[in-house]
Amino acid sequence: MSTNSYDSILVSLREIRDSDLESFFAHQMDEEADYMAAFTKKDPTDRVAFDEHWRRIRNDKKIILRTIPVNGAVAGNIAQFEMFGEPEVGYWIGKEFWGQGVATSALRRFLEIVTVRPLFARAAVDNIASIRVLEKNGFRQTGKEKGFANARGKEIEELLFRLN
Repeated sequence: MSTNSYDSILVSLREIRDSDLESFFAHQMDEEADYMAAFTKKDPTDRVAFDEHWRRIRNDKKIILRTIPVNGAVAGNIAQFEMFGEPEVGYWIGKEFWGQGVATSALRRFLEIVTVRPLFARAAVDNIASIRVLEKNGFRQTGKEKGFANARGKEIEELLFRLN
């Protein structure tokens, strides 16, 4: 297990446990968090679809998944997966942990585990916090794209990032 201190919090990474899924589901039910993530499932309240998604990705040996515990609480999750044929990283931090350096610290630790480069990431153009997390960890913006954001019910711009 990897840890990092940020002010008075202790950010670590560990394998995902079945019990973590309750927190992950609660995190995605937050409307503001869902809006910021933008590119979410069509119905974040659909528990059956949620459980099926997590069953599938946990069984996919090509996907690297970790829970982000902070001071004993499940703060979120982070993953490396393939998107459009390229290795990509994504994360979700529960709103109660925003603004505390959790995502920045978790991504820093995760990049010690996931050493494939280049590594790609995406963020909604108005998700300033996530953009800063990526930049603090060495990702550089490489372009923009438009895509349909389920959480917003419309097409929006997203920024593309690359870590060499």
